[in-house]
Amino acid sequence: MSPHSIYAMLAAYNGWANDRLYDAAERLTHEEFIEDRGLFFRSMMGTLNHLLATDRIWLRRLRGEGEAPDRLDAVLFPEIEPLRAARLAEDRRLVAYVAGLDAARLAATITYSPLTKPGRIEQPVAAVLAHLFNHQTHHRGQAHALLTGFGRDAPSLDLVLFQRESGLGIGDQPE
Repeated sequence: MSPHSIYAMLAAYNGWANDRLYDAAERLTHEEFIEDRGLFFRSMMGTLNHLLATDRIWLRRLRGEGEAPDRLDAVLFPEIEPLRAARLAEDRRLVAYVAGLDAARLAATITYSPLTKPGRIEQPVAAVLAHLFNHQTHHRGQAHALLTGFGRDAPSLDLVLFQRESGLGIGDQPE
């Protein structure tokens, strides 16, 4: 698998996993959705908003366009329905961005200033994408644990399940 096809698979997986997680999160009551359960971003609402906020920040850095909050804990949408609609749009935006990359663009460097510790950082696009997808997985895991903590069924978010269902990452894939 080429580096480009790996990132294309991860972008598709990201949307698939988010969709499955939102299906389960929508079954929470509003009180459960906003309840502080001791997560880094306190609640399911805070965690899902954080993921949307950070993806917007990273895509603005990568693409040079789009909305981007100035806080990692920004609550962009306090209700699940508009949050899910925005998440779906952001996942589509990420898939489209990755689809437009080639080897040269993956190796190119971007410069940005972190929100938490302003300064100049230079990183290859491939490394930024690796972080973005890993970051999503990390916080989806927290949200998954929150679902089980509420006694709810939490979906499998395993990459290998996505690969088996989609065929991406199984055998040789066309570029």
